[in-house]
Formats: sequence, structure tokens, C-alpha cells
Amino acid sequence: MMSGLKARIARHWPVLRLRTILLGTLLFVAALPGLGAIFLRVYENALVRRTEAELVAQGAALAAGAAVVGRGLAADPARPAAPVRYHDRMTEVDLRSSPILPPRPPAAATRARPDGAAVALARQMVPAFAETKVTTLSSILMLDRRGIVLNGREGGRSLAALPEIRAALDGRAVTVLRENEGMVAHYPLEWLSRAAGIRLHHARPINVDGKLLGVLLVSRSPRALFLGLYEDRGKIALGVLTIFVLLVLLSAILSRAIVRPIEGLSRATRELASGRRVAPRHPSLQVVEIQALYRDFEQMAESIEKRSRYLRDFASAVSHEFKTPLAGISGAIELLQDHGADMTPADRERFLTNMAADAERLSRLVRRLMELARADVLVGASDARAAAAPVLVAVADALAGDGFAIHLHLPEFFPPLTMDAGALEAVLTTLAENARQAGASRLDISAALQDGVAWIDFADDGPGIPQRDRPRVFDLFFTSKREEGGTGLGLAIARSLLEAYHGELHLLSSERGAHFRLAVTLAR
Repeated sequence: MMSGLKARIARHWPVLRLRTILLGTLLFVAALPGLGAIFLRVYENALVRRTEAELVAQGAALAAGAAVVGRGLAADPARPAAPVRYHDRMTEVDLRSSPILPPRPPAAATRARPDGAAVALARQMVPAFAETKVTTLSSILMLDRRGIVLNGREGGRSLAALPEIRAALDGRAVTVLRENEGMVAHYPLEWLSRAAGIRLHHARPINVDGKLLGVLLVSRSPRALFLGLYEDRGKIALGVLTIFVLLVLLSAILSRAIVRPIEGLSRATRELASGRRVAPRHPSLQVVEIQALYRDFEQMAESIEKRSRYLRDFASAVSHEFKTPLAGISGAIELLQDHGADMTPADRERFLTNMAADAERLSRLVRRLMELARADVLVGASDARAAAAPVLVAVADALAGDGFAIHLHLPEFFPPLTMDAGALEAVLTTLAENARQAGASRLDISAALQDGVAWIDFADDGPGIPQRDRPRVFDLFFTSKREEGGTGLGLAIARSLLEAYHGELHLLSSERGAHFRLAVTLAR
């Protein structure tokens, strides 16, 4: 299922420029504060609950004060206090789930007379209500046990029909949400607030010695969510402007540090593909990854140029090597065609022998070129392992004899090498065969182990390599034994095989004979 989803997304995903992706990302990050403002409703709900908690605290304090005044404890200090039960009251309202009731209707007219004790208590509590209202901005009404308002403009009228009043008359403190019909929008952003048009009403019973004396109704609007936002609109606008200025600046920095360098590298790559090497200009703003990318590109361009030179030189050398035997064969065929009938058998045999030798040389060249091609493109396996000692013994046994002796000087413990056994045997055979063809009668092969590398030396007692030829000994088709059938490819093949496994092959200076040294990493 995941693969199908990924494939569907890949089919419809647009191919965008890096500049567009970076700009879109930065714009999204810049818009996050605005998106966060939409989700401030969660915080708004917390503000409503906080307002409820404040109303509950006000109502509890005022109801307790009214109970103390009504009980008259100051006149009877010896009266025992009632046992106290402490408990934490959870908030009741929630903007997401609590119903929002219609606005509180006006108090209804009633013929009933207010309770005398409640009226006396209300007169004593009115100064406390007024002082509290100045600080909390809450509406505070006191009702008697029948729901008749005892203070305010609606004094003497009844609110007993309200559900919160009925609950309080039943002895339960309750908070409800009602629409605020008197709400006037003072700030443009208030339409985003759900709590701007509601009012919290908290009804709490006043009990004196376990008997219901009255009800306290406290109400107020929630704290304004966007009041602070509107009052600081200048600062907010300045902050938004600053964010966008920084966004433009950051986009310019990213463009110069990332986008432009990648575009320049892309142009240089197209030029390189068309055969023209153009060095891309390094960006003025350096980025570590971009620097690494430029270094890798320059290394790749250098490798391509080196490979191109190699192919040009190789094609020229191959043309030269093939031209000589082909010219000999072509000339001999032409002479046989024109004068074959007049030739003596000895001349005809000589021409045919020369043609066969040239054909054999061409065949050897083709075989060695195929070996060189395989060695050049070979990528050594990372897990390749070869036991060097048995391979060296096998090469010595195969090539020794007829006046040519091979002496091995190997350590007692010879760990395996990180090289394929066949490739190692081909390299060792080439070096030993070169010594024999050079006229050496003795070849000493010694090995030393140091710092995780095996150093294998081939030192013979032959005539050695002339000083003028030493720089060219690894060049393609360079040989001093062309008449004896040498192709000049053996050492080049051996070096390519070693390089495929991260090995090395060098010609060392020596007073007598030839001295080659190869290095191969030991297996761990």
C-alpha cells in the first residue's frame, strides 16, 4: 500500500526549481505565526475557564462573607466552627461542548415579598459588592431563597425561572454560558473570537448554619483575546514587516549560496558534456556541501580530461602498432599478386613467413589489448581475498628452469591480500616473465609486511633498464623486445590490475638488473 501511495505521489508531484522550493518553505515558515493565531481558540478556551475560575472564587468569597455576616459570628465567638472539607472544584464550561444559552431575560415581576433576613443581609453586603465590582468588573446580584433580586435596578423582581438560579436554590453552585446581547465590537479582530459574544453566569447558594438564606449570581464577560493584539497592532505590523524583510534577505543569501552555484555547476556540466571544459566560478558565499560538490565536479572533470587524453594517445599508439604489420602484410600480398609466378620458391616462402609473423604479432596485440581493456574497467570486489604465498610458489614453479632461477623470501606468516587470486597471479607472472625475457638468470622475490600493506619486491640480475627508458617503462606499447614478440602492454596491464584493488606498482632504482615493487593491502 505504501509503495502504491509513493508511486501515486511521484506521478503528480511537480518538478520545481530549488529557488521555488526554498521560497515556498520560507513563506510557510513566515506564515506560521498567522496560522498559529487561528489555533489560538484553544488558548481562548483556557481563558474562558480561567474567567470561570475567577467567578467561582469571587462567588465563594462573597457567599462566605455573606454567610459570616448572616450567622453573626462576631457576636458569639464561643460558637464552635463547623468542620471544614477541602476539595478542588473542576471547571464546568467548555467552548467546544457547553451549550450557549440565550441572553439572560429581564427579571420577572412578582407579588411575593423578599425575605426580611435576606434583605437585611443584602444591605450589609452591598458595599462589599460595589468594592468588588470596581476591581473585577463583574455584575453581582443577591437573591433571596425564592429567587427575588435584593439589589440593583431589578430589585424586587424574580429570576427564579433561570436554570442556574434553580440549581443554586437546590443547593448546587453552577456556571452557564449565555449570549451577551450588550456586546459591542470595539476591535476589528473580535469576529475571530468565539468568546467575544458570550457571558459567564455563576450562581452559588448562601448557606447559614446549613440553611439556604439566598443565592449569589455573579457574571462577567471572558477576558478579551484580541484586545492585546489590537492594542499592539503597530508593533505586530512592524514585526510582520521585519519578518518579510528578513525573509527576502534570507532568500537572497540562499540564492547566492546554493541556487546560483548549482545553476553554474549545471552550465559547466553541459559544457563538459559537449566537449568543452569550463571551470565554474566558485560562489562568494561558501557552503560546505557546495564546496564539496565543486571539488567533486573538478575531480570528475579532471578524470574525464585525463581519460580523453588516454583514449587519444591510446588510439594513436594502436594505429601506429597496427600500421607496421598491416603494411608488411599488404606489401607482401601485393608482391605475390604481381610477381608471384616469377618468384623462386625460397622468395615466396620468405614472404609467406613474414606475413605469418606479422599476423601473429597482430593476434598478440589484439589479445593483449583485450586484457588491457578488461584491466582498465575492472572494479575490484571489496571482499576479494587471495593467499599470496601459494600464488607466488605456483608462479615460481611454472617459470623457473632453463637457466632461470626464482628464489622466494617470504615471511612465516603471510596474511591474505585484498585482491582476486587470478589478478594477483597475472601481475606476478608478468613481472617474472619480463625478468626472464630480459635475460636474467636469477630472480629474487621478497615480501615484507608493514602498516597493513604487503610490499613484494622483484629484483633480477639481468641487464636492467637503461636510464633513458625508465620514465617510459609503464607507457603503452613501449618495449625493447619488439623483435622478440614484445607488445609493450604487460606492465600497463599489471599496473591497471593492481590499481583496481587499490594497489601500486613502481620501478625502483638499482645498480644491476631491474627492481620492481608492488604494494597490496592486507585483508583484515
